[in-house]
Amino acid sequence: MKLAVLDLVPVVEGGTIGAALDNAAQLARTAEAAGYHRFWVAEHHGMAGIASAATAVTLAHIGHATSTIRIGAGGIMLPNHNPLVIAEQFGTLDALFPGRIDLGLGRAPGADQRIVNALRKDVNRAAEHFPQDVVELRAHFTGEPKMPLQATPGLGADIEMWMLGSSLFGAQLAAMLGLPYAFASHFAPDHLDAALKRYRDEFKPSATLAKPHAMAAINVFVAETDEQAVYEASSMDQAFVALRTGNPGRLKPPVDGYRESLPVQQRAMLEHMRQASAVGSVDTARRQIAAFAERTQADELIFAGSTFDPAHRRRSLELAMEAAAGL
Repeated sequence: MKLAVLDLVPVVEGGTIGAALDNAAQLARTAEAAGYHRFWVAEHHGMAGIASAATAVTLAHIGHATSTIRIGAGGIMLPNHNPLVIAEQFGTLDALFPGRIDLGLGRAPGADQRIVNALRKDVNRAAEHFPQDVVELRAHFTGEPKMPLQATPGLGADIEMWMLGSSLFGAQLAAMLGLPYAFASHFAPDHLDAALKRYRDEFKPSATLAKPHAMAAINVFVAETDEQAVYEASSMDQAFVALRTGNPGRLKPPVDGYRESLPVQQRAMLEHMRQASAVGSVDTARRQIAAFAERTQADELIFAGSTFDPAHRRRSLELAMEAAAGL
């Protein structure tokens, strides 16, 4: 099984955007050395705690810091953009880092209504045209069908396109277009099993993919002990609660006993959101990762999970690779 990394490029309390980008590059180098297959960052706008809004620029920075690991967007929210512009951006990335570029596509705007207004786009209408825009974007790379305007860079670029999703819609579209599919179970686990089944049942082979290829996301925090892993994971727990209660911000330091301190309703919400997780020592994480892999039968797993101290995330990835050995 191939393993990948999803990094939110977190900005911590007291930190800077520059430090967050530098930490992302260091994390990508750690992932490459540990044997991970992919390193993805995602498009989020107007989020004080996430530094990857300019996703293609962030990937160029990470690409220059690495040499072999695949790098990509997990994902680009296509309704925010013109397909031609994304073709040019990722065509440029392919020219800089040949054969290493992934382009995951999502239908959600990745923002609230304020950002939608700031983008000056009718995102709801654009979301309705998402399937056509995906086909158009692919045509900019493949030249089939021929587009009235050739994307340069873009045409002929060796881009691995993915469909992302947290519902059945993305699964159906990925199956129809013969694209690999990644499910965002690290924060939206409700439709995981149904979406993977729909994708596999309805998959139609394409010129680039002969059979279904699915990736599932899981939050992974591995440390020397179970207690240390739970402690480090509490920064991400705080971020989830802050997001769901309408108060997102920069990533906070870990807190002992954070989950136990929450009101019952918030704790239940957090437990539900974080059900796709592996948190603990190598032995504990091994059992949890293996159970998730067995449940999903995924071809790849992508590990998410930010820590306040970037050194702890780097160490977590090294230990997670040890935990996942033999899957």
